[in-house]
Amino acid sequence: MHSLFQFIILLLLIIDLVMLWSGRMLMLIRLSAVQGCLLAALLLMPLKGPLTMELALLATAVFLLKGIGFPIFLRHICHKLGIEPNVKPRLGRMFPMLAGLVCLAFSLWLEESIPHAQGLFPPLLLPVALTTLFCGLILVVGCAKAIAQVTGYLVAENGIFILGIPLITSGSVWFELSILLDVFAAIFVMAIAINHINSTFDSIDVARFRSLRD
Repeated sequence: MHSLFQFIILLLLIIDLVMLWSGRMLMLIRLSAVQGCLLAALLLMPLKGPLTMELALLATAVFLLKGIGFPIFLRHICHKLGIEPNVKPRLGRMFPMLAGLVCLAFSLWLEESIPHAQGLFPPLLLPVALTTLFCGLILVVGCAKAIAQVTGYLVAENGIFILGIPLITSGSVWFELSILLDVFAAIFVMAIAINHINSTFDSIDVARFRSLRD
């Protein structure tokens, strides 16, 4: 069970780096869906104690929302608005990848520097969680398409969720469910905003907002 847990952690790290390199919108959405499924699988392998009904409920909610619901919703928005498949990163494709590798190196160094990190977090979980968070922020800042920024927000929240996995207890499961509800509301509001932007302007490329004048 422990080796499978570490394997899933490594898969999450690989997905982070592939998302930074990918230049297609639908690929980002598919990879975010895979991340959601892997997060649900991690919850089914509790680090302490047996699998409880509350953890199973949380894993089901994560799978339905992050693995199925959000990706289908984002794909529907892409098809409805006729969004171009290319992401068009502002600084090219190499810079986000290098930034992700720097964040990974920083996260590995931070794990070694924090005295209690190795006792609280399993090996590689803290660096992968922080790298996922940083990669999501890189997507938000580095992508010109609003829908890609929404995906980056979802990835950053996945990193925060991974950080909370070792801290989940029987009482905090409902807190995690409330966070999922907040994320659902945020994604829904962002999608409405993108729809209004598309109906008002000719493009949802947020970089073009700089050309607006009074």
